[in-house]
Amino acid sequence: MATTPAQRGILITPAAMKHLQNLRAQKGEDLCLRVGVRQGGCSGMSYMMDFERPENIRPDDEVFEQEGLKIVCDRRSLLYIYGMALDYSDALIGGGFQFTNPNATQTCGCGKSFSV
Repeated sequence: MATTPAQRGILITPAAMKHLQNLRAQKGEDLCLRVGVRQGGCSGMSYMMDFERPENIRPDDEVFEQEGLKIVCDRRSLLYIYGMALDYSDALIGGGFQFTNPNATQTCGCGKSFSV
């Protein structure tokens, strides 16, 4: 189910988009980005994201598009991360992808897991 930019459930900052586009180009395929959550991590739930082939998109997935990149999220995960911003930093300490989740009531020190 495609949505308009005003309905986008996950925001990807320009820095994160640039890094994602570079990673996708290195793979040499037209891939989409799957973002979600799973049980585990320091705070109870952890973020997950990976590239996957567009044919793996399921009918019940939510699909957002930003700058030509399809972002895919299963509906259960979207309940926990709706409104999340994905950023990227190349800082030597604390760099990498950073998740800012307005639904998180607690986030671990590494920023890769949370609770609601």
